[in-house]
Amino acid sequence: MFLARVVGSVVATRKDPRLENLKLLLVVPVTPEGEDEGGYHIAVDTVHAGFRETVMCVRGSSARLAEGIGDRPVDTAIIGIVDRADVDDD
Repeated sequence: MFLARVVGSVVATRKDPRLENLKLLLVVPVTPEGEDEGGYHIAVDTVHAGFRETVMCVRGSSARLAEGIGDRPVDTAIIGIVDRADVDDD
């Protein structure tokens, strides 16, 4: 699981039919403090996330277990919208 920020959307007019009607968002991984870590992922949105929101994502087989994904060819899924992330440095 990793934290990410929604930075855009992805529109693909030609894709695997099992991806029809799924919202695809472009996310960038972030630290708990909200700093970009670099790199991008295309994620299926299962929680109606919005632009610039911080989200929780899962990859691989965990992504295929997310609500509404089923047997679809998905590698990254958004499974939560983050209100805040606290780090205890002690």
